[in-house]
Amino acid sequence: MTDRYSPISRLLHHRTKRLKKGEPLALPIVASTIYHLPGDPQASHVYGRYGNPTVEEVEAEIGLIEDAEAILFPSGMAAIAAVFYAHLKPGDRIIVHADGYYNARALLAEQFVSKGITVQAVPTPSLAEADFTGVKLALIETPTNPGLEVCDIAAVAAKCRAAGTILVADNTTATPLCQRPLDLGADISVMADTKAMAGHSDILAGHVASRRPELLEAVKSWKRLAGAIISPFDAYLLHRGMETLELRIARANANALAVATALSGDPRVTNLRYPGLITDPAHTIARRQMTGYGPIVSFCLESRDAAEGFIRRHPLLAAATSFGGVHSAAECRVRWGDAVPEGFIRMACGIEPVGDLVSATLSALDPD
Repeated sequence: MTDRYSPISRLLHHRTKRLKKGEPLALPIVASTIYHLPGDPQASHVYGRYGNPTVEEVEAEIGLIEDAEAILFPSGMAAIAAVFYAHLKPGDRIIVHADGYYNARALLAEQFVSKGITVQAVPTPSLAEADFTGVKLALIETPTNPGLEVCDIAAVAAKCRAAGTILVADNTTATPLCQRPLDLGADISVMADTKAMAGHSDILAGHVASRRPELLEAVKSWKRLAGAIISPFDAYLLHRGMETLELRIARANANALAVATALSGDPRVTNLRYPGLITDPAHTIARRQMTGYGPIVSFCLESRDAAEGFIRRHPLLAAATSFGGVHSAAECRVRWGDAVPEGFIRMACGIEPVGDLVSATLSALDPD
């Protein structure tokens, strides 16, 4: 389909113009791990670990959104791990966000430091001023999960390019519909497709995307050798979720902005963060590089008891971890060991009607 149409339109009709008469319009689930392979093993598919038609269709759809080649993995962390294992060697240095998703730092600490990798954690707002000299790879996450700090992707990319550093951007909180790290100079984009891309809290998935084939080839090789394969059933559910991605993102973003705006006037709420608010410290940078600000609002109440009470009283919040789903959800992030105050709440907005969610949020602030 011609490039004059949006990525979402091209995704929705990725199959339609290639179908032969009588073929199914819906994406078929190819469940086979083996293929008919007489004689020499040259064929489009040879074994499930090497490729699957359903998975490859979904990778192509993600590629349309990213405007880059994409590789699917069975989780977001599997995608991040694949980049680390493919590109880090003993003696290398890596810069990583000090305040984004904690599991990326935990993986480096437990699996890479002992192998001779030097890890330097830098607060996200300071990444544009960091010294990347001698750094092999940098992992940024913007906006960060859970604190919603933002860094200037283009500025970091320019410094990484000058230093010969591979810049990897975790774009999970924004998605490529709201922020395009590869357009801003990042070498690799990673995402937990578990979140908004799939959107229904029923699968784990992740992807790596890049416009630099030499970087992606090493990731492909690691995936094949390590067996980090997503199932065709999960790939199909991801495909099904992506068909409504634009609609869900629009509603979730509208909900988050409305909730953040409503909370901004309440004296019981402190440390409110949402990059879409003009009063947010990160708004100027976020406005420059984002077209939407994501579904997450973070804020603090006076104590953990107050925060847990708010979540318990809220009729439209699931008490659950994760974000990007159709249901609004919230949790006290201190329970996972994040460096946040006791009363810190990460609220992930879903697709409930905006007025209902705002009203329920304000009512839940009132004590029992």
